[in-house]
Amino acid sequence: MVKRYKDGPPSKGYVLFETGYGPSGLPHMGTFGEVVRTSMVRHAFSLLSDIPTKLICFSDDMDGLRKVPTNIPNQDAMAAHLGKPLSVVPDPFGSHKSFAAHNNARLCAFLDQFGFDYEFRSATDCYRSGAMDATLLKILRNYEKVINVVLPTLGEERRKTYCPFLPLSPKTGAVLQVPLEEMDADAGTVTFRDEDGALFTVPVTGGHVKCQWKVDWAMRWDALDVDYEMAGKDLIDSVKLSSAIRRILGSRPPEGFNYELFLDEKGEKISKSKGNGLTIEDWLAYASPESLSLYMFQAPRKAKKLYFDVIPKTVDEYYSFVEKFHGEDAEAQLKNPAWHVHLGDVPQFNLPVSFSLLLNLVSASHAHDKAALWGFVSRYAPGASAQTHPELDRLMGYALRYYKDFVAPTKSFRAPTDMERAALCDLLERLDRLPLDADAQTIQTEVYESGKSQPFDTLRDWFKALYETLLGQSQGPRFGGFVALYGLENTKTLIADVLAGKSPS
Repeated sequence: MVKRYKDGPPSKGYVLFETGYGPSGLPHMGTFGEVVRTSMVRHAFSLLSDIPTKLICFSDDMDGLRKVPTNIPNQDAMAAHLGKPLSVVPDPFGSHKSFAAHNNARLCAFLDQFGFDYEFRSATDCYRSGAMDATLLKILRNYEKVINVVLPTLGEERRKTYCPFLPLSPKTGAVLQVPLEEMDADAGTVTFRDEDGALFTVPVTGGHVKCQWKVDWAMRWDALDVDYEMAGKDLIDSVKLSSAIRRILGSRPPEGFNYELFLDEKGEKISKSKGNGLTIEDWLAYASPESLSLYMFQAPRKAKKLYFDVIPKTVDEYYSFVEKFHGEDAEAQLKNPAWHVHLGDVPQFNLPVSFSLLLNLVSASHAHDKAALWGFVSRYAPGASAQTHPELDRLMGYALRYYKDFVAPTKSFRAPTDMERAALCDLLERLDRLPLDADAQTIQTEVYESGKSQPFDTLRDWFKALYETLLGQSQGPRFGGFVALYGLENTKTLIADVLAGKSPS
């Protein structure tokens, strides 16, 4: 981008970054990921160049409703509006004037909550207001060149009926997929047959037609003069085709970046219409927006599974990066994900306890509120309270909710094997010899020695056994840290109960 405008800003006076959004389903992670990643690129550019920038979040809400999403109410009523622009389809939730308006509002509400600096644009508004008119007329004048770029990418049957313009039926309002009958470039009009076979002629301007997807993308780039837009790996061919069309229209395609897609727990592509995978609301119920932003920043060219189990690890990674940031030199800070997550303004936190440790504390103590957790934490870190550590207090709320919804229902305790029982007995004796204020590292050393006293294949097997027999889960953070937080006496009681055949549940 810096090279693109090394000789000065574009004629519009600013560099335009854009993200696109299809409001056919509820907003999902891919949508947020594109906005947050584009914002990171925009921020980096702003430090390398004095040229002003803008970010537009564009909604393709004039697209026809192709199918009714499975995760919305009133599906039978929605089916009656198939084919109509999303901006005129009634809102099945009954809260907005249209289905698109409902989904657009949900997207904007989240972007506003996160503090993004953006301008929202509606395709319907842009078409109807005339913002696209000049480019639509350019496409009509270059009809043959445009269609000759698109046709080789289509199947034989589709080529016979393809037209870059999709008219809105003057009778039903539906977006029609019908062949062009006539065109008049000088008059700026196109002629089609309606669903009942009747001919009708409309101007390409003023919202009487919209463009087919790939032409529509290029049209938007040209009309708004977009300089940068990233896209998912599945749209690489579309980017190439749309770029060729923008060149035909006499302008330079935007710079871009291709990222991999998110997968659900089963390894399937996340889909708005299916509603699989995590939603924005899901993540924010159990972790902070900043941790979600970190997840988007890391390895964008790698397909990543996006489901509930990734949340705790990502939360702890976020705080780890923030903590490291303030001790790094300027060059290292620019490579730290926290710099990109916070667009250069990285906060300072003092967290004596990690999210994973909090989850284990909730698991062992059966705590149901923050007050109980603070009882443990204040003993572990004297002087710590909700007032002195508000970020940790926020983290406790997430931990309680995450544990209740995802950890507790899956807990499964098992009795120790003979070898594990011998190691637990040895560990109990070692813990008995420690002072009550022993630190986490001292405790961890004794845990290691207990594991070494028995013929485990690896020490990992020993730690796995500790978590499965004492906490009913397969893994967790450093066990010494957990013991120091939960308390030496409490842990000794827990081990003694297990050795006596009592289930910690």
